[in-house]
Amino acid sequence: MLLAFVCVLPVVASYLTFYVWPPQGRVNHGELIAPLALPSTILPGLGGQAALARTEFEGQWTLLMVAPADCAEACERALYVSRQARLAQAKEMDRVSRVWLITGEADPATDRLAKHEELRLARADSSWLAVLSSAAPGSIWLVDPLGNVMMRFADEADTTRAARDVTKDLQRLLKYSALGRGGRE
Repeated sequence: MLLAFVCVLPVVASYLTFYVWPPQGRVNHGELIAPLALPSTILPGLGGQAALARTEFEGQWTLLMVAPADCAEACERALYVSRQARLAQAKEMDRVSRVWLITGEADPATDRLAKHEELRLARADSSWLAVLSSAAPGSIWLVDPLGNVMMRFADEADTTRAARDVTKDLQRLLKYSALGRGGRE
């Protein structure tokens, strides 16, 4: 009887583990989404920056935020988290860019932008907003070096944790992907 119990126990335990308590099996912190190609329309740059075309996303990983220029708390958190996640990439930082697509007609305050070097600004249009429409305010979209939106990070009140989560996902992508490395695409 004991021998039968010892032989059956691992089978029952594995069945319960797999079907009743399925393993999470994910290591990413952001929400993976079906890749969405960014529109080919050219967006006007803001603050003296050049216009932004889809081709500028190619060859780099991009953290993309969509928010109005007045930038509420959720937007401020997204800008902070994206800046920290990019800076945390150290020598790989050049493979990551940041873009803020501004909705509405207003321009962002210059004192807000002073804290965010190398942040590209562009005025969003309806075709871009249609692709990025499902996000709540403060979300960060991750665009791969082929110009496809592939991951979304939801707004989180704890900016330290949010920055750590985005950083970990970016580090993993940069480590295992040759995309965005100069000359190896």
